Amino acid sequence: MTQVVGVRFKSVGKVYYFDPGELDIKQGNHVIVETVRGVEFGDVVIAGREVGEEEIVSPLKKVMRIADEKDIKTEEENKRKEKEAFDTCLEKIKKHNLEMKLVDVEYTFDNNKILFYFTADGRVDFRELVKDLASVFKTRIELRQIGVRDESKMMGGMGICGRALCCSSFLGEFQPVSIKMAKEQGLSLNPAKISGSCGRLMCCLKYEQEAYDDAVRRAPRIGALIETPDGQGTVIEVNLLKENAKVRFEKNDGTVVRNYKLDQIKVIKDTRAKVPEEEVVDAELKILEDEPGFIRE
Repeated sequence: MTQVVGVRFKSVGKVYYFDPGELDIKQGNHVIVETVRGVEFGDVVIAGREVGEEEIVSPLKKVMRIADEKDIKTEEENKRKEKEAFDTCLEKIKKHNLEMKLVDVEYTFDNNKILFYFTADGRVDFRELVKDLASVFKTRIELRQIGVRDESKMMGGMGICGRALCCSSFLGEFQPVSIKMAKEQGLSLNPAKISGSCGRLMCCLKYEQEAYDDAVRRAPRIGALIETPDGQGTVIEVNLLKENAKVRFEKNDGTVVRNYKLDQIKVIKDTRAKVPEEEVVDAELKILEDEPGFIRE
């Protein structure tokens, strides 16, 4: 086990572990640390605790120092300069007539690098833009293309539920979501109803998926032959939330339909062949699926 502190560089971002060394670091402290991007200013969100070696990305770097008033003022000045750099970059993009949308700008704490985040439909040749920006700011310039999920996380906004976007308010990392989740939860497969502001599948599809997975494992498929307290019947409908199944019985005097709890029935024969997901999911819906974000938050 190794003693670490958890540091976050954005209000809603991934937590990174650092070695506190001999420093008495408490939750809420501002700290100066060295990362692959250079020296950075971060907030301690996890006070000293022990974690297993498998949770650590080696080599584990030490916290350089607890931020003082001078460091805090430097960070505030960097935030001010980021707004100016944003406007300057917009002008340069327009000058070079580039098909790209600038999303955010970040200064590293030591001002050794400025990162410009942008979105674009395809690859963009921004070599001349980088030269222009380097001549203006006299430091290293990095342009990084991000996905639509990352853009929504940075920009923020309101979801169709009326609340702030999950990704910009509390989700530190993106979780993979798929059309299969929407299907199992019995949601409409209309892209307008299951996609978020970013145009990809809503992150909240993941929240209750474990409960649905458990219910799906215990529930019979539609068309299955089952044993009930009233004899054998065929499943015609399953309600995962209520955990019951609607069963049809063929009687001499006609058809009878009754509801049963899942723990009251037993599958005798599953008559429905499993259809590959690729055959039942429309190609248009597949476009909504997206890989998790790749940028460091």
